[in-house]
Amino acid sequence: MNSLTLTASAIRRSFIAVAASSVALSGFALADDAVEGNTAEDKVERIQVTGSRIKRADMETSSPVSVIDASAIIASGATSIDDVLQKMTASGGAMTNAAVNNGSGGNARVNLRGLGSNRTLVLVNGRRMIASGTGAASSVDLNTIPVSMIQRVEVLKDGASAVYGTDAIAGVVNVILKRDFEGFEMNVQTGMSGQGDADETSIDFTVGNTFDKGNVVINAQYTKRGEASQADRDFSNCPIAETGDAGDKSLYCGGSSYAQGGHIWGDRNHGIVGTGEDGAYAIGDSGYYGHYVAGDDGKPKYEYLDPNKTEADLSGRGGEYHDFTNEDKYNYSKDSYLSTPMERLNLSFSGTYELSDSIMFFSEAMYSKRWSDQQMAPQPIWNSTAWAYDSSWMNKELVGLVQEGEKLDYGRRVVESGTRDFSQVVDTVRVVVGLEGEFDNGWTWDASYNKGKNDSVDTLANLHNLGSINDAVLDKSFDPFTQSSWEGDSIAPYIYTEINSGGSELDIAAATLSGEIFELPAGIVGFAAGYEFRKESAHYTPDSLTSQGLANDPRVEATAGSFDVNEAYAEIAIPLLSDLPLAQQVDLSAAIRYFDYSTFGSDNTWKLGLTWRMTDDLMLRGGLSTAFRAPTVSELYGGKSPSFDQIKHPATDQTQAEVTVGGNPDLTPEEADITTLGLVYSPSFVEGLSFTVDYYDIEISNTITAVDSNYIANQCLDASGNKINTDTALCQSSNIEIDGTGRISFDNGLQNIGQTNAAGYDINVAYVFEGLGLDWKAGLDTSILDKYVEFDQDGVAVDYRGYITGGSGAYAKLKTNFNLSATGDSWSATYEARYIDGMDSFACQDDPSDCYAPTVDSIVYHDLSATYDVTNTVRLSGGVNNILDEDAPYYSGNNDSNTDPYTYDVLGRYFFVRASVKF
Repeated sequence: MNSLTLTASAIRRSFIAVAASSVALSGFALADDAVEGNTAEDKVERIQVTGSRIKRADMETSSPVSVIDASAIIASGATSIDDVLQKMTASGGAMTNAAVNNGSGGNARVNLRGLGSNRTLVLVNGRRMIASGTGAASSVDLNTIPVSMIQRVEVLKDGASAVYGTDAIAGVVNVILKRDFEGFEMNVQTGMSGQGDADETSIDFTVGNTFDKGNVVINAQYTKRGEASQADRDFSNCPIAETGDAGDKSLYCGGSSYAQGGHIWGDRNHGIVGTGEDGAYAIGDSGYYGHYVAGDDGKPKYEYLDPNKTEADLSGRGGEYHDFTNEDKYNYSKDSYLSTPMERLNLSFSGTYELSDSIMFFSEAMYSKRWSDQQMAPQPIWNSTAWAYDSSWMNKELVGLVQEGEKLDYGRRVVESGTRDFSQVVDTVRVVVGLEGEFDNGWTWDASYNKGKNDSVDTLANLHNLGSINDAVLDKSFDPFTQSSWEGDSIAPYIYTEINSGGSELDIAAATLSGEIFELPAGIVGFAAGYEFRKESAHYTPDSLTSQGLANDPRVEATAGSFDVNEAYAEIAIPLLSDLPLAQQVDLSAAIRYFDYSTFGSDNTWKLGLTWRMTDDLMLRGGLSTAFRAPTVSELYGGKSPSFDQIKHPATDQTQAEVTVGGNPDLTPEEADITTLGLVYSPSFVEGLSFTVDYYDIEISNTITAVDSNYIANQCLDASGNKINTDTALCQSSNIEIDGTGRISFDNGLQNIGQTNAAGYDINVAYVFEGLGLDWKAGLDTSILDKYVEFDQDGVAVDYRGYITGGSGAYAKLKTNFNLSATGDSWSATYEARYIDGMDSFACQDDPSDCYAPTVDSIVYHDLSATYDVTNTVRLSGGVNNILDEDAPYYSGNNDSNTDPYTYDVLGRYFFVRASVKF
């Protein structure tokens, strides 16, 4: 097993406490036994811990750090680090992964505290990783980090802007890659679900050599993941819809109103001429189907002349027009992936060379190439401007069903053209070169240049140019109401493939200095300081048809921009007390960072931390800090684009709203105040047992976000589709509308809208012991969410604690991971259980009785894995995840696949086997 090894006997017991704060996954990091026989004169090895630039002998700092080593990753069967990080109890909210088919772009993200992937800083070897993925990426695609090269992952669950700068609000994920590897290692792994789909194969090799002046490590990994279809699972094979009165809801296999064969909505206002101000309808205005009368409030109210003679609502399914019913809705699930396919190539290099006794050159290089795909149902199209019926050249089957000259809204699922096929090709390069050295007085320094570049091309096949179709309708050369118009040579000229490109670039020049200033009675004062210059740029160029608004979907604008920042920071660690009753060691740490951005100016952030080791067994820790997150290029300069978000609203039976999103150049940085308090207890009377309890409170102001789409729709439209709360900033800025098809549309761009407050507890228990001739490890990791509240621009609090949403993921009050592993002479076995507490549906909070499933029950996933050493060089391993084959739960207002793929396992039981050769 790979593990952290520290040679100083002084930190032997502290590492047991680190195990307690480790993620409860099999193989969590533990120190090897310290070298016996060390004397007081032996030099203590000092290391740099995530969250601090000061090298120290003790792993314990004022901030909680969890450590996941390589063996934990192997035991989980993960071929990408997101598979492990997203299962941490401290993770939550929306986490993009292979199960997210709609809108993922093939990316994988980590989301600590549910505060958003853009508020979790990802480092590689303590340095920033390039924002990567598709488009103008603003966070790290974890696919770019090769699992086979990982030595360990350190997860800091505390703000660290004073140490690392922007983005480190929710925490920091620091991926440490192999640097001193020597020899050859090859691993082959394959797996598939119990349904025989979602197969995945990975092969990697690592070669390393250490010579007199340095070392070189080379790694290559290739991974191929197959798909699974929503049609192949009972819980996802059709979009479940609800019907019936409140308290008496039932389910049926629903779908989209944009259906096969076309859907025609007539015009209830046909023949009515508005006589009110600016052409508005007034009392007395009358037409073919109805007229306007005085309502209870004296305002005009629409009323049918004959309730049995209303405007048309027609389906063309089957080739003959008839009244539209739920049976005519299109089952889009059968065409969608449940798990998305991908191919990935990762190449890595690490090397060092001693230029002199005190100066070493180091370099890192990473390259990844990803080919990923998603598949969705054939495109739903609709006319943005109603088409007037003209029987002189249009389909005469509509005579008697609609009126001559009546303006008809039209929607259609163009199954004749095939499914919408998304694909991405993404290239990411990261190169770091630098020098590090040590002065005669023991101070260390380093200077480095970090260059990253990400490029992507994404395509979307089988789209339709409705702009040209609309022109053809107006020219009377294309009859949209005739079925044959949408087939073969008639529709072929209007089919196209969308091609978009994007990318991001990162340049960092940095220098640090660290050492010991002087010695106090309680110990040595440590110090670190540094300077960084960083420049970030990003761009996204949409397809020409899309950017001109000539396609069916609304216009997508381009994104382009850049910014640069100069930063300087300093950190100090001061020992206050030592060797006193109830104060064996008390240390104070402080850090400050000054930054000057080209986009918004200068400011600073700071951090104070205290560790108070009362006895050998008990240590208290705490921290106060400020943090910030600067708006990214895409947030500042992102062009407007459409997003189709899941909603539940009584004014429509459509489950998606057309939401226009985009950047805002007037955004200013988010600011955060963070408090942490913790306790680390390792009772001397039970060897190998340790506990940690940590409390966190994060208050983010000036939050950059968009409001939940369900919240906007229900705040700004009543049950009849009328606008309400029009005097609020939320509804004024939304420009909400509902069209003749029942589709709700509104603007929901990024804003500094208010505040986000999150608080909770992390509780960890670790126990290492011997019994029955075996070595045992047990771990329990629990996160309790005490508060998660967002405030909109009107100051209205939106509480997400204990809720599962339709687009922002889940915020469970309680999550727990438990593991137990046993190790013999040539084998090991690990059992893991992952518990997610039950939650309420966010869409049902106003009236749970109006939902069939206003809650989801708690769920427990059980995993089992084992390894066997065939020889000293050959190891076989394998496992089964989700042994009980738990289905993902249904809830009203779900996201996709009738569930929440951000949170739940959608594949069911999964098997994997692995063979490793090392010499």
